Amino acid sequence: MQGKIIKGIAGFYYVHVGESGIYECKAKGIFRNQKIKPLVGDNVQMTVLDEKDREGSIEEILPRKNELIRPAVANVDQALVIFAAAKPKPNFNLLDRFLILMQYQHVPAVICFNKQDMVTEQELADLKDTYIKAGYEVRFTSAVTQEGVEEIRRLLKGKTTTVAGPSGVGKSSLINLLAPEASMETGDISRKIERGRHTTRHSELFALDENSYICDTPGFSSIYLPDKMEKEELGVYFPEFQEYEEHCRFQGCAHIHEPQCAVKEALAEGKISPIRYENYQLLYNELKDKRRY
Repeated sequence: MQGKIIKGIAGFYYVHVGESGIYECKAKGIFRNQKIKPLVGDNVQMTVLDEKDREGSIEEILPRKNELIRPAVANVDQALVIFAAAKPKPNFNLLDRFLILMQYQHVPAVICFNKQDMVTEQELADLKDTYIKAGYEVRFTSAVTQEGVEEIRRLLKGKTTTVAGPSGVGKSSLINLLAPEASMETGDISRKIERGRHTTRHSELFALDENSYICDTPGFSSIYLPDKMEKEELGVYFPEFQEYEEHCRFQGCAHIHEPQCAVKEALAEGKISPIRYENYQLLYNELKDKRRY
């Protein structure tokens, strides 16, 4: 029987099998011997040991399409990164760090600004303009009025999506609207193991239908750039720089102090967002300082 791991805790893995529901499984010792750790999002081959108690054994982990380090999840199609349009005000530096991390791990990202009912049309337009220019898909929602929720549901169809964002942006409220059965599923697991309800620091998948899943991840307040990233490659993670870079006077231009820099010219002409460029400078200096120590 094939299924997908939706949660892992204390050596138990909860496997969702289409119409059949969720089975509590242990992984065979062979995985430990081979130093393979089953991940949330893994597609697995399992054997049912007890149909009545919904218990099984994971026999095989099927090949992974990809594997994210932060958050630890496999076979992700896209990331839905949720920030609030207000209360709290978006931390663009944190958002840009997350976008870089997803791009670094080759996962397309969709930006969702929740609490759209708390800001003006002009503020929404400014948010959209900043990230549309940067080549990202941008959506607006309100968990209170449920505006934009159907559009997000369509985006998730047939995909495994990791949902991430800082605390207090309404992420849980949106997930409850998108997957009302999510709280029931966690309830079942909570009853089975008392620790279940205290596991917000774990990644967890919720099935929206037979082949659509969302992965809820713990809220973050800080993100570090990948250890192996060099300052010279940072520009690659700012897609809006690409069309201008070839017109810079110097090859390998850092777009910081160099004369005749086409990226800085595009910034002056309003073609590149000052918010994004400022974050580029901050992150560039962070990478430069990191190499010093």
